[in-house]
Amino acid sequence: MPHLIIEYSPGLFQPDDLAPTLAEANAALVASGAIQKEADLKSRMIALDTIRVGTEDALRGFVYAQLRVLPGRSEETRAAMTACVADVLRKRCGRPPGMQVQLSVEIVEMERASYVKEVL
Repeated sequence: MPHLIIEYSPGLFQPDDLAPTLAEANAALVASGAIQKEADLKSRMIALDTIRVGTEDALRGFVYAQLRVLPGRSEETRAAMTACVADVLRKRCGRPPGMQVQLSVEIVEMERASYVKEVL
């Protein structure tokens, strides 16, 4: 915990940009002070093969990031965390010509009682 999961439309990130994007997002989250142990942060980017935005036949795409955390952080801390991730994605996301790209970031609080984590 926490888990950062970034899903994105085809063409928004190049393969060589994935690891640096995750490194920058992780560094921003750790620098925010909201994560006590940097090794607790697990992140990944998932390229989506087939997407659709809306109903019109228009060139559209999206980047969606979900940060899954255990409960207990203040609203201000959660907002700062989503802002960190949004800033990184806004900067690093490609913008193919003519494509409207939507960016969204949210925090989901996991249920502490049912979450299991251990180091193997």
